[in-house]
Amino acid sequence: QVQLVESGGGLVQAGGSLRLSCAASGRTFTMGWFRQVPGKEQRFVAAINWSAGSTSYEDSVKGRFTISRDNAKNTVNLQMNSLKPEDTAVYYCAASRSFGVPTTAGMYSYWGQGTQVTVSS
Repeated sequence: QVQLVESGGGLVQAGGSLRLSCAASGRTFTMGWFRQVPGKEQRFVAAINWSAGSTSYEDSVKGRFTISRDNAKNTVNLQMNSLKPEDTAVYYCAASRSFGVPTTAGMYSYWGQGTQVTVSS
């Protein structure tokens, strides 16, 4: 069983930055971030495989968000720069037993409880 705990959410003005962190207990392979706004489905944000040799990003965050991981500490981070109001959502950390970088929620077996990110205009 893998448990995931997110931290780092909050309120920031447009153009600002936030860094989300996810601490995992147990062995994980690929780690990902998803986000969800009320009334809409969960959407993929970014993923990184165990070796950190492969990453994947949703188009709207490319060049602004960076996913990274520290396997010694069993953590994954999401650095979010140039934030926009449309980035406002609950962000979820997820872990997959996959060796790739899947972008669909169904490929992830473990989920954190989420952290709120609010970007004001």
